[in-house]
This record gives sequence, C-alpha cells and structure tokens, in this order.
Amino acid sequence: MVTVDVVIFTVLNDTLKVVLVRRPSGEGEPYPSRWALPGGFIDVDQDANLMECALRKLREKTGLDASYLEQLGSWGGVRRDPRGWSVTNVFFALVPARDLVLRKGANAADVDWIDVEVASRKRLAFDHGEILGSALARLRSKVEYTSLPAFLLEEPFTLPQLQHAYEIVLGRPVDKSGFRKRMLDAEFMEEVGMISGGLGRPAMGYRLVDRSHATLFPRTFSPRTELADS
Repeated sequence: MVTVDVVIFTVLNDTLKVVLVRRPSGEGEPYPSRWALPGGFIDVDQDANLMECALRKLREKTGLDASYLEQLGSWGGVRRDPRGWSVTNVFFALVPARDLVLRKGANAADVDWIDVEVASRKRLAFDHGEILGSALARLRSKVEYTSLPAFLLEEPFTLPQLQHAYEIVLGRPVDKSGFRKRMLDAEFMEEVGMISGGLGRPAMGYRLVDRSHATLFPRTFSPRTELADS
C-alpha cells in the first residue's frame, strides 16, 4: 500500500494551524473516527509522480494549489497500518488562509483547521502524530533562515504582516529593525505600491519576485543575530 500524505499549514486568527481530517467510522476502517493528516492512495491513472499526487490531494482538500510544497520524507513498516505493510510519502504545504474552503472528501467524516499545538497532543491515526511533529520541526527550522512565511500570506503584504507571520511560526518575537533590514537586503520581494496596513494606515505592499522557491538567508534568526542586524 503506497500513499501520499500532506501536512498543510496556514496562519489563521494569529495562530499556526494544520488541516486534519476525521476518519470514517465504518466497519473495517482503520483508526475509526480518529483525526489524521489528509492524503490517500496513489492513483496510477492520474498521478505521474509523487508531487502530482500531493498536489491533487491538496486541491481536493483546499481547492487550491500550494503556495509552497516540499517533500518531507517517507514512513513505512508493517505496523503503521492494520491492513498490512504500507509506506507513505509525505509533503508539507504552506497556503494563505483567506478565502479557503476546506473539503472533507468522500472518505472523511470531517475536516478542519486545528491549532498545531492542539493537533500535536491528539492521538492521530497511523503514525501521523510523528509525521506532524517532523513537519513542524522542519518548518520552524527552515523559517530561521528562509523566506518561507511569505508563502503563508496573500499578496500584496506589508513588512509588519510578514514579521507577524514569522513570529507566529517561530513562537517568539523578532527584532523589528533587524527584521526589516534582512527582508529588504535579501531582495526576494518587490514593491507594488501603497496598500492599507495596520490600523488603516497606508504601508508599502510587497509581493514575491519568484514563487518557485524560498530564499535562503546567510544567518538564522537567533536573538544574537537579530541584535547584530539591527
């Protein structure tokens, strides 16, 4: 049994959230009524490769193509699925929350955005708790030295909005002046003109120059680095 699962992150109501689906409760269903990550079996008639399968699963659950999609790894073994030996290929996706309408699909009893800290404490189906922990660790690690949080925002966005996205994912504040310098020096954004910012005040709007990959920074967002950058 070969599947693809997708860990879909967004920022909603100032909280980092992940999509979970509730498994059906029918007879013979593995882990009935448990929450799980969205995914499913590879369709050899539709999916030319693993990435295409992940994109299809993402569209089925959110109606969107991913702003950012990255392969996380593979999990396999004889005990992860009571139906027999199975392997899953896992991706994580970043999507902006605005106008998202989740779709539960034919094999799910429910689907919802769940706070990642709450989701991490749930007894998820299969080995999805371990997978979610790995995806969250990968995201937070890469946010320390990349432009990934920009993929969580609708364009155009302001620098304060981008900084807020970083702080939500990292779970801590970052220095404002050091952050602004780092973002502008990296040249991964371009100005699009003044837009409505916080408290109704106009602010410069930005969009990504290249949405095909995240930009790497030369240093991490450690407190010492932030002070040095400022």
